[in-house]
Amino acid sequence: MFTQFYDNLSIGLATAFSVSNLFYCFIGVFLGTLVGVLPGVGALAAISLLLPVTFHLDATSAIVMLAGVFYGASYGGSTASILLNLPGTPSAAVACLDGYPMSRQGRAGVALLMTTVASFIGGSIGIVIMMLFSPLIVEYALKFGPAEYFAMMVLGLIAASTISSGSALKGIAMVVFGILLGTAGSDLETGVARFAFNIPELYDGVSLVVVAMGLFGVSEVIASIRTIRRGEVDRKSITFRSMIPTRDDVQRSWKPILRGTGLGSFFGALPGTGGVIASFMAYAIEKKLSKDPSRFGQGAIEGVTAPEAANNAADQTAFIPTLTLGIPGNVVMALMLGALTIHGIVPGPQLMPKHPDIFWGLIMSFWIGNVLLVILNLPLIGLWIRLLVIPYHLMYPAILMFVCIGVYSVNNAPFDVFMVMVFGVLGYAMRLLQFNPAPLLLGFVLGPLMEENLRRTLLISRGDFMIFLERPISATVIAITVGLLIWAAVGSYYARPLKAVAAKAP
Repeated sequence: MFTQFYDNLSIGLATAFSVSNLFYCFIGVFLGTLVGVLPGVGALAAISLLLPVTFHLDATSAIVMLAGVFYGASYGGSTASILLNLPGTPSAAVACLDGYPMSRQGRAGVALLMTTVASFIGGSIGIVIMMLFSPLIVEYALKFGPAEYFAMMVLGLIAASTISSGSALKGIAMVVFGILLGTAGSDLETGVARFAFNIPELYDGVSLVVVAMGLFGVSEVIASIRTIRRGEVDRKSITFRSMIPTRDDVQRSWKPILRGTGLGSFFGALPGTGGVIASFMAYAIEKKLSKDPSRFGQGAIEGVTAPEAANNAADQTAFIPTLTLGIPGNVVMALMLGALTIHGIVPGPQLMPKHPDIFWGLIMSFWIGNVLLVILNLPLIGLWIRLLVIPYHLMYPAILMFVCIGVYSVNNAPFDVFMVMVFGVLGYAMRLLQFNPAPLLLGFVLGPLMEENLRRTLLISRGDFMIFLERPISATVIAITVGLLIWAAVGSYYARPLKAVAAKAP
């Protein structure tokens, strides 16, 4: 067992330290930090924009770069939160609560350094957990059949739509819409066109790139045009000397960092939760455990370090269900799964034995990426500050231009450019109506896979749906899914009176 583990690590190191993978790892973490620093862009929009580029790379380089963008954004997301009170990423929003007050007190340098240290520790422990538990999960997952896979995918979609923030009913509606969208095009079994509306361009289905760029790239730009303001940062006040923490800062931080890491590692592997919930829970726990809770919101260092450790640990462990089971726990992981599928790699229990270079090479690249992020974040803080003061009205036309070029380059089809704008408007309308588009993308990616496994299961059982309840694993997973639906329904029922009372309150 230890010999095999050692061999896997050797394969991973050889893959990660190849010149091309090192280069794309650097590009990924650099772009991730950049989009994390810039409010209103985010890892999701950036990965959507880069998806067409990965078609020209091999599978390992592509996933290494996209993963670097994902966890790199968590490092950079706290920069704008601390300096401008504008969260660069959703999970960095909690860093505004104490990070910005620290900046107003002239301690922005300490906050930036400690968040980088917390991010590195959280990410590193998350990688270790992934290395230790992924082979164990794969060992049990190899026993799964199509019935178990279908049940797991249903659980992942229901959990993502009911556990995440917002209305559970709206989340489920978005999942169903995403599944319908994913089934558009020619049926793989019969060749019959479905939901194509006699439009020849839709016979091959809707492109993942088009949906992702429209819902998260274009709609993000539309929403950000009027909301993001030009920042004002005192660049001279942030020096390397100002970043040196006091002994009290270190003593107050190390326990919250470890608690936040444990919390983030747990929630990162659960579908529908991830870094946002983990970071806010880490903040709430530290405030509860503090001897002086009144310090929170006034510049408490543990109010910055614990959430940052939590969201970075969550980003690493989010890869566990995606790579070992083929079930994305969040929308970014759905894009990762889509990128691998486009390259002919099927994430799941067979990924580790069939493609150990991709699996272990990716894990080893996490270590390289985390070290690069520490090196990038502190010396280049001056560059990030300069980017924060660029007026947004000068940036969004360039972003839209790259969206159009990226979408057109996939199939050289003007129709795709038109479709991405349609999805962009649809995504913005969803924002106004408070529909979360993330479950839609999860449904879009998992819908065809669910249909395939459902058909296989019914072929095995000759059309008997009781097979899902006769197999112990699938029956257990379905029971958990039903429990989640009941919990969401009960929660919504009891939340209505509370909302009514809150609305009448002066």
